[in-house]
Amino acid sequence: MQLATRSLLNRCFTWLCGLSVVLMVAALFMLLGPITFRGVSSVIFRQTSEFDRMEHDLFGRGSEDKVKTEYDRMMSAAAPIFASMKAFEQELDGMPSSQRRELKAEYESFREALSELLGPIPGSESSLLARNKYGQTRWDRALVKFDHFRYVEDWVVSDHSEDGMLVKKRTPRELRFAGTKLESAFNYLDKDRLAEIMQPRLRVYLNFFTDVSHDSHFFGGIWPELWGTLLLTIGAMLFAVPMGIIAAIYLVEYATDNWMISLIRICISTLAGVPSIVFGLFGLSFFINTIKLSESKSVIAGSATLALLILPTIIRASEEAIRSVPNTYREAAIGLGSTRWHAITSVILPASLPGILTGIVISMGRAAGETAPIIFTAAVSVGAAPGILDVAHMPTPALSWNVYNICTEHEAVEEIRHVQYGMVLTLIALVLLLNGTAIVLRARVSRKLKG
Repeated sequence: MQLATRSLLNRCFTWLCGLSVVLMVAALFMLLGPITFRGVSSVIFRQTSEFDRMEHDLFGRGSEDKVKTEYDRMMSAAAPIFASMKAFEQELDGMPSSQRRELKAEYESFREALSELLGPIPGSESSLLARNKYGQTRWDRALVKFDHFRYVEDWVVSDHSEDGMLVKKRTPRELRFAGTKLESAFNYLDKDRLAEIMQPRLRVYLNFFTDVSHDSHFFGGIWPELWGTLLLTIGAMLFAVPMGIIAAIYLVEYATDNWMISLIRICISTLAGVPSIVFGLFGLSFFINTIKLSESKSVIAGSATLALLILPTIIRASEEAIRSVPNTYREAAIGLGSTRWHAITSVILPASLPGILTGIVISMGRAAGETAPIIFTAAVSVGAAPGILDVAHMPTPALSWNVYNICTEHEAVEEIRHVQYGMVLTLIALVLLLNGTAIVLRARVSRKLKG
């Protein structure tokens, strides 16, 4: 009976483990699937001819003759629309004043929707903002703007509501210009004609990772954010790894068991659970305002703050790795005439290196993805990529902060949704790359130690 019960429990435990693995994989797929799909759309998408014009003007890429030919073809295909607009403007002048005022306001809305779709209307005033100098550079956004061009959304009182609740109602824009010269523009511009005008085609935009952004990420790439994240992560590891390993060596090899060492260990464990925003405020008050590590936000101040954040993890992981080395290693080294420090550096540390690298891997991923500690010490929303010599006095954009900032504070969040997902996917890939590199290094060290 006991054997049968044990066998049943083993099978149940095996099934539970299998179910847990399946649920974990499903959760990862549900989380990473949409991020990957929409993140890839920042690099692989259907561009329009406006993308080539923008890229040539802002980044100097492509042939000027080709860009001019595409633009002339676009204007030629859209010429009947502009002709209808010109005819309507003449017709508008001969209308009664009340009708003219009403239609003029509707016409301004029409012009705005058309310029968002196709770019500046010939003869209109030029804008200083890059977003107003070009039409839609991506075909998916062009289809969204085309829908805004064809339909007008108004808030009206619901017919089925007794308390006067407002609902959104979509009406074709062309109904407001029925019987006028502008009606022909709506009959002319359908989806097929839009494709003829904007000339969509597949684009693989790898420069997304190397271009700087223009006009608050409306155009360009994420190089400053990517470079800033790398600088902050590497800087944090340069601060934290030596201090963490030295502290772990002292706690294991030199410190005696007394109340002070116990208190230090309790403080280290407590620091590992402190909210990250507290580290950010401490970094601002200590590194910037007190010891003047920099005059204001800078890469070095952010790196030092991140180093404090990950320091407890590195200390505890290194401490456990060093403690796991058998005492016979120490005794053999000292028995051969080695000093304690020489035994530590030549025997103990190499033997504990795989465990130490595990702590470094975990800490590296956390440093790359943290947002709160760098808000007050290093991160800016828009800025240039700092050089190596500028880390002591220059702030930097960072992927984690800019993802949050774009999602919550950007004035046109829906317009650049692909940039947000591109940043998230890049951050995940960066963390995986850093962790993968450390894991491969740890495996190589382990194989060397095993002989």
